Amino acid sequence: MADGHPKRASPTARNYALYTAEERVRRDRSPWTLVQGILAPLQFLVFAVSLVLVLRYLATGNGLEAATISIVVKTIVLYTIMVTGSIWEKEVFGVWLFAHAFFFEDLVSMLVLALHTAYLASLYTGWLAPRQQMILALAAYTTYVVNAAQFVWKLRMARLQQSDELHALPAGAR
Repeated sequence: MADGHPKRASPTARNYALYTAEERVRRDRSPWTLVQGILAPLQFLVFAVSLVLVLRYLATGNGLEAATISIVVKTIVLYTIMVTGSIWEKEVFGVWLFAHAFFFEDLVSMLVLALHTAYLASLYTGWLAPRQQMILALAAYTTYVVNAAQFVWKLRMARLQQSDELHALPAGAR
C-alpha cells in the first residue's frame, strides 16, 4: 500500500471490484465527484448540439462558423473534464491517470483528446479544408461516444457493486 492506496490486480482480473471501501469513501467525499457529475451531462449536451451543427454543414454546406465554434466549445469542455477527472482520479485512486478501475476508459480518452486536438491544430494551421475538418470532428465525436459509453457502463457497475455489498450486509447493518 503506497500513499494509502492499495495495490490491485490487473484491470482484467475476474471478480474485480471497481472501488475498495476506502476508495468509495474518498470518491463520495471528493468535491470533484460532483464536478464530474455536472460536467459529463454538460459535455454530452454540447456534443449533441455540435453534432447537429456539423452534420448540417456536411449536408448543406451552410453553418460552417456555427459548427466550428461548437467544436471548439466541445473541445474546451472535453479538456476541462479531463483535467478535473485527473484530479478526481488522484484523490480517489492515488494516480493522475490510468487508475486500475478506469484504465481502458483513460486509454480511449487519450484517443478522444488526440482527435479533438488534431481538429484544433487543423483549424489553426489550415492544413485541412473545412469539410475535412468536419470529418475529423466526426471521428473525434465517434470516439467520444465510445468513451462516454465506457464511463456509463462503469457507473452502472459501481452502482451494482454498491447494491450487492448493501444486500450482503445483515439486515440490521443496512
